Amino acid sequence: MDDGRRLLLLTGARMAGLAALSAAAPRLFAAPRNSPYPFSLGVASGAPLPDSVVLWTRILHDPLNAAATPPVAFTVRWEVAEDEAFRTIAARGSATALPALAHSVHVDVRGLRPDRWYWYRFLLGDAASPVGRTRTSPAADAQPATLKLAVASCQHWEFGAYGAHRHIASAAPDLVAFLGDYIYEWGAYQLRHPERAIRRDESFTLAEYRARYAQYKSDADLQAAHHAAPWIMTWDDHEVANDYGGLRDELLSAGFAARRAAAYQAYCEHQPVRFAAGGFSDVRMYQRYDWGRLARFHMLDNRQYRSPQACPRPGRGGSSSVYRNACALLADGSRTMLGKAQEQWLKEGLRGSKTRWNILGQQTLMAQSSQVEIHRVSDGRFWTDGWDGYPAARQRLLDTLRASGAANPIVLSGDVHTFYAAELRRDPTGPARAGNPVVATEFCGTSVTSSSRPQQRTAQYVAMNPHIKYGRSDRRGYMLCELTPQRTTVLFQGLDDVRDRASPVTTLARFAVTADQPRVVQRT
Repeated sequence: MDDGRRLLLLTGARMAGLAALSAAAPRLFAAPRNSPYPFSLGVASGAPLPDSVVLWTRILHDPLNAAATPPVAFTVRWEVAEDEAFRTIAARGSATALPALAHSVHVDVRGLRPDRWYWYRFLLGDAASPVGRTRTSPAADAQPATLKLAVASCQHWEFGAYGAHRHIASAAPDLVAFLGDYIYEWGAYQLRHPERAIRRDESFTLAEYRARYAQYKSDADLQAAHHAAPWIMTWDDHEVANDYGGLRDELLSAGFAARRAAAYQAYCEHQPVRFAAGGFSDVRMYQRYDWGRLARFHMLDNRQYRSPQACPRPGRGGSSSVYRNACALLADGSRTMLGKAQEQWLKEGLRGSKTRWNILGQQTLMAQSSQVEIHRVSDGRFWTDGWDGYPAARQRLLDTLRASGAANPIVLSGDVHTFYAAELRRDPTGPARAGNPVVATEFCGTSVTSSSRPQQRTAQYVAMNPHIKYGRSDRRGYMLCELTPQRTTVLFQGLDDVRDRASPVTTLARFAVTADQPRVVQRT
């Protein structure tokens, strides 16, 4: 779908600033009357707490031409109301949209009441932004009856329309969890003789990453999903570069640290996230969110602190597919997916959790996924970019889950563009027994648009890995979850046609996890 057609979808979307970057602040301007519409990327909210939520917008008159916005600072007003008509104002103020931060605005609104819906908007001159709906989380000692959660990931612009987000908005969730690959750093594939696909329009600079976010956020359906509810978020590789790990990319680039910092800055500029002001060479993405006593969300960062992938192809970084007995580095117990500090943070968060459910929101499939039948090839063949490439780190995490005593852990995953439902045990190939119980259940969502392997191959993976109870790779979509104190229900929602913005959605499979019984049960 070309850029022009995507921008036609904006007919429905016309609808705290950060700490000063320098002592000499630029002169502030309000937009003149009848100037071009400044809120072309819509609004968003996220990171909800019982008394606070982060509001976001970006002043950008033309999503495909950043130069159309004057390089001056703007004073942007904001309002939060208890009703959609803005008759009862709960909070209001102003923020500065600085050109050095792409005219993005982040407002951490404090003093709100717990467990209630609010409506918000931004104002610049005589222009009003679309109205977004957001909410605070319940008080720490509250026991909510239910939580409706939408889960999505992997939305390559060129591979389809964002009909999944239209359906997410229509579902009116309390919360949206996005698990990475919000953008892809490169454009469509281009064939080069002899029929070898290469990537084009790859982003390397801050301006290029900013342009990709503006392109994606120009979509009316993605804006609608942001307008419907607050988001909690983490990133994966394509917000920076394919298969990067820590400070190493596929090309082993000497200047990758600078590229990563530019990508991190663009991400922070464009998302409703709460982060410390300062440089962008490292950004703490892992965060914890409690939904009263019902659920604790541990949102993990599997990219920034990981050890580089084991046994890459000669002269390259990134992933490969290897037999375990041919890659001794896989057995190295010092290798990490999360980094020591994040592992310790997770351990403390699980140990201290008093909630009914503990949700790990993270990027990629955690269940072992051997590409050959292990009983025939004893070592198995594994993809090294996922948790299979970090088996010792996965064992530590599962041991931490079990030792913590945290109630009812559920892992939510993305990245692999496939619906999976799995049971996580320390020894996935061994039988379930007292010494090898199911530690957690895992639900992995397919992509919003990004393509996947044929379903026949996925069915073979499921047959080779009996702890994976379900797999479906031929449909794009999202997950819709409902949490209650008694059970969590997960729906795998698949679009009929990802290229059709108006595509209907079908529930492909329905699962339930009963409290205190960590196993996957498929419902009809």
